[in-house]
Amino acid sequence: MDTFKELGTAGAIRKLYENSGFKACSNPYFKVEGGHVVSASRLLLEGMDFDLTFVPFKHLGYKAVVQVTGELYSTLATPKILKICIGVSSKLDYAEVSGIWEGVVAAAKDFSYESVALDLQPSLTGLSLSLCASGVDTKDPSARPAAKSMDLICISNNAGAAFLGEQMLRKAQSLPQDKRNAKLESYKQLVRAYLKPELSPYTLKALDEAEIIPSYAYFCTKGLQATLQQLSADSGLGIKIYVDKLPFAGGSIDAAKELGVDPLQAALKGGDDNCLLFTIPIGQHEKFRHDFQSWDVIGHLAKPEVGTVIVSPDGLEHNI
Repeated sequence: MDTFKELGTAGAIRKLYENSGFKACSNPYFKVEGGHVVSASRLLLEGMDFDLTFVPFKHLGYKAVVQVTGELYSTLATPKILKICIGVSSKLDYAEVSGIWEGVVAAAKDFSYESVALDLQPSLTGLSLSLCASGVDTKDPSARPAAKSMDLICISNNAGAAFLGEQMLRKAQSLPQDKRNAKLESYKQLVRAYLKPELSPYTLKALDEAEIIPSYAYFCTKGLQATLQQLSADSGLGIKIYVDKLPFAGGSIDAAKELGVDPLQAALKGGDDNCLLFTIPIGQHEKFRHDFQSWDVIGHLAKPEVGTVIVSPDGLEHNI
């Protein structure tokens, strides 16, 4: 089995690139004609952003790329270059880093990155992943329509599923192996939402083909509530979200009951959903619903005096 002691850092990097489909590059660059360069970065820390007792290394690598790519998508930028530095703790060796790299490469191919730069550094405080992604937005920023009251608020994934999946993974660690597997299997949609979030690589192409430009776009990783508050601050408008329009993954209600949490609060404050949130002009509602059938319309922008509220099925409004 290969080890860092045998390979050395440079040798490990060369070996990781073998059969990856990417060339090792220390100074990646790309040309831009008629567009704008956009960058996004993300730092993931062991113990804060992931727990290696239940997060597979390959899934961690894939998810890390999803998170930084989602930031590019929220600016409507096409991914071009990915740079990743892995801070390797003493308890890990080449095999574990190879698993992370496998996930990174799989995601980089799914999202059509042109090059991937890799660096390895020692870490005294646990595993860390630092990523920087660059892309190009060929649209004039002024092309985005001005946000207006009644613009639709749409999200790409289930709300709260990742939070519930993570909590169920934590709870299952105390169970015997057979019961643990059965428990996780019964909530596999939630577990998958946390371990391997989905981000469609066709999002930008679909927007172009439908000739839809969101007035605002965000990538939600810290909870729906935080993103909605940011949207209100950026747009200067109010927000109405409807409880019965929020998409809950299969098993969410049962999982929330078992964990003793409110599924609505999980959706609003849970975080780590890794979903896109767009505001779409009301006049493009039918076109958006036709071309983005997997998305959910959860509410709309409103007049500033409305504030940021969530509307219960009985019509009562509650401040978020």
